[in-house]
Amino acid sequence: MSDIPGVIVAGTHSGVGKTTTTLAILAGLEQRCDVQPAKAGPDFIDPMHHQAVADQPSRTLDPWLQGNDGMYRQYQRFGGDLCVIEGMMGLYDGTETSTAEVARGLDLPVILVVDANACMESVGAIALGFDQYDDVNIVGIIAQRAHGGKHEEGIKRSLPEEIEYLGRVPPNDDLAIPDRHLGLTYGADSIIGTDTLNKITETLAIERIRSLAQPPADRQTANKAQQRTNTGKTVAMACDEVFSFYYPETVTKIRSTGELKLFSPVAGDEVPNADVIYLPGGYPELQAKKLADSQTLDEIYTRSVNGTPTYAECGGLMTLAEEIVVTDQSNLTPGHYEMAGVLPAKITFDGNREALGYTELQAVKKTAVTDKGKKYRGHEFHHSKAHPGPDARYVFDVKQGTGINDSQDGLTEYNTVGAYTHFHPASEIFDQLVNYA
Repeated sequence: MSDIPGVIVAGTHSGVGKTTTTLAILAGLEQRCDVQPAKAGPDFIDPMHHQAVADQPSRTLDPWLQGNDGMYRQYQRFGGDLCVIEGMMGLYDGTETSTAEVARGLDLPVILVVDANACMESVGAIALGFDQYDDVNIVGIIAQRAHGGKHEEGIKRSLPEEIEYLGRVPPNDDLAIPDRHLGLTYGADSIIGTDTLNKITETLAIERIRSLAQPPADRQTANKAQQRTNTGKTVAMACDEVFSFYYPETVTKIRSTGELKLFSPVAGDEVPNADVIYLPGGYPELQAKKLADSQTLDEIYTRSVNGTPTYAECGGLMTLAEEIVVTDQSNLTPGHYEMAGVLPAKITFDGNREALGYTELQAVKKTAVTDKGKKYRGHEFHHSKAHPGPDARYVFDVKQGTGINDSQDGLTEYNTVGAYTHFHPASEIFDQLVNYA
């Protein structure tokens, strides 16, 4: 078990520049040590950015999805010399959990990112207010969009003694990371250039940030066996530019219990011979024409009808439906695109957000991934809407969240389940899938 020091990069609000700042810190530390990136809260896109800079998968820390004990055990499995955790939203924002909850749960120091554009001494007031609001250990601030000279000196003078000035991110249009409808755009699409990141690291106190990191406080957790029995089963997992919303921990879990084989529906790959098929989330609406023409979807249909346990999340659910209808309001090429046809539903996409947040679902039946009556926690964020047919059968009652129709989520046919909710491997969904096969 690991006990590496860590630090959390939090923000005063969403959009303040946490990702840019985190990437710059990772770039500076990556030249000095073996740095482990992580993300507070459910996210697939920010971790792609992290991995591109740190050259290793970014891990998830979330007390809602993992529980406090599970989050601590997850941290204890981290390798490397230092962990840098990017927060979510503003430091204290979040109904079920927040960056502050992660900081308290692990007792890690926090660096607060503050927007210093059009203010100077007020940065100190903001930092002091955040520090005194709750019992989170804010050790320093980084000033976003701050100039040098008098601007920087004024910010330094404004800070209370217990909060250090750890540098600035200068105003620069090249630092903008374009948004996409589910959050920041894919990491591989528009990573901030290496030269630009290196210039930012010159205005950050990288060595001081490294020295401020602390190991998490020791805590006793309930015993939970980490040793997994190899089932000898094989999982065929879709993985390409569409099917990319999955946790690295999911891959680790699958490989610890069996063999993982990857394939690309967008490229028209043959589905590997496997006991289980898994379709993660992503953006099928962006490649709807290629998917509609892909022989892979025909193979998935045949395997599903023949009883192969198949599990799909969000974009995977959309792909298993009868068709995706992209409307004129979507800013994409409109059209009707035939999908795999495993699940009795039509999907419409108009670009409007349908759901965002944590979910809690209760299984109403036993399936390849669920035990009847058991509750599962996850999260959802999607801009499509499912229109199930009158013969649709559901897997979950929605206790919290939106799901497919506010009260139900998870369509099922044969041994196939497709849901809008994304599940973290801590939910045991993937254990059950492999064991069922």
